[in-house]
Amino acid sequence: MSSYQDTLTAFIEGDIDHHTSKEIRESIDAYAEKYNPKLLELDFSRVQFMDTSGIGLIMGRFKLMSALRGKLKVINIPKNLERMIKLSGLGTLGIFENKEEKNYAGSNKRNEYKLF
Repeated sequence: MSSYQDTLTAFIEGDIDHHTSKEIRESIDAYAEKYNPKLLELDFSRVQFMDTSGIGLIMGRFKLMSALRGKLKVINIPKNLERMIKLSGLGTLGIFENKEEKNYAGSNKRNEYKLF
């Protein structure tokens, strides 16, 4: 997890399934409520597997950020997850974006937080 200016980025790793989604959700929510960012980014570049719990994770963070008057972006979706996301209908929310991992090297404004 990192914050930079008014953006909070959650770097999610491994699998998102019914065993892991609760812990991921609770960690992200705690940071979002504490720092109240204008933008919450969920970086999926290191996610290897996702079941429908991942769809719920995304939808719940969308609702949370709407309640906090912020926005959600889901970035760096691996090719193997694109089909599930497309079939879920979440693409119509306009929250998905593919871009290279952010590099904040040399910036002293970056704050890192350990998720787990």
